[in-house]
Amino acid sequence: MTAPIAALVLLAAVLPSIWNALAKAIPDRLASSALIALAYLLAGVVGIFVFPLPDAASWPFIAASTVVQSLYLLILTPSYKHGDFSQIYPLARGSAVVMITAGAALFLGEGLAPVQLLAVAAVAGALISLACVGSGVSLFSGGQRRGAGFALVTGLCIAAYSLIDGVGVRLSGSPLGYAMWLFALQGVVVPASCWLRAPDGRVLAGEVGRWWRLGLLGGLLSLVAYAMVVWAQGLAPLALVSALRECSVLLAGVLGVLFFRERFSVRRAALSVVAVAGIAVLQPG
Repeated sequence: MTAPIAALVLLAAVLPSIWNALAKAIPDRLASSALIALAYLLAGVVGIFVFPLPDAASWPFIAASTVVQSLYLLILTPSYKHGDFSQIYPLARGSAVVMITAGAALFLGEGLAPVQLLAVAAVAGALISLACVGSGVSLFSGGQRRGAGFALVTGLCIAAYSLIDGVGVRLSGSPLGYAMWLFALQGVVVPASCWLRAPDGRVLAGEVGRWWRLGLLGGLLSLVAYAMVVWAQGLAPLALVSALRECSVLLAGVLGVLFFRERFSVRRAALSVVAVAGIAVLQPG
């Protein structure tokens, strides 16, 4: 991974924790998902006229990723009802690092040096451990287990679409064209799914109207961050891109304290240091 790619992934890593915090701040979960996806639709439709059309070989991957990423967005926002932001987010992202690393090795033949494998393990282990100490209560105990289940399914979705896009973007001949079509399709599938799931369409429309600024901002940040990641996936090993972008979890801990009044303990600080050390090893030079 070259220095410019690492810098871009680090920049992309700052944005996910912010847009996830915006998603949590919107009380109606269906409205949150729909608004984020509508931002995808607006930007994606513009983007498909700006960037070259992806090659035909990548279209099955665009279709598969659209399904998985739509499912991811529909699962992600409800998951924040069942646990602290600073617990759900690290568990989802940390478990995804493990699954992406294993999947890239098994299905794509991507090998990592021993020190890089140790660094990926350190990052993933620290992030998953943060789920157990986020607010003094383990996410795996008692009534918190539903939150852990949601987070792990979210992590599985992240790993699945990362592997799909890691292959698809390399076949596309147009990484940003690939991303724009992906966003445009999600922008249709997710709002339609939210409308069908809503008990009362008028209530959903009212919530969308109430929170549209926050939701569209979150969607725009999400779109920019993932477009950067898709571009990087075409040029660097998926496991390294995945682990490096998870420094966003460190910012998520800060946001949890500042905006959701969640605790930040000494153990959380120590685990964050481990994660940072692992991330530093993954960087070039």
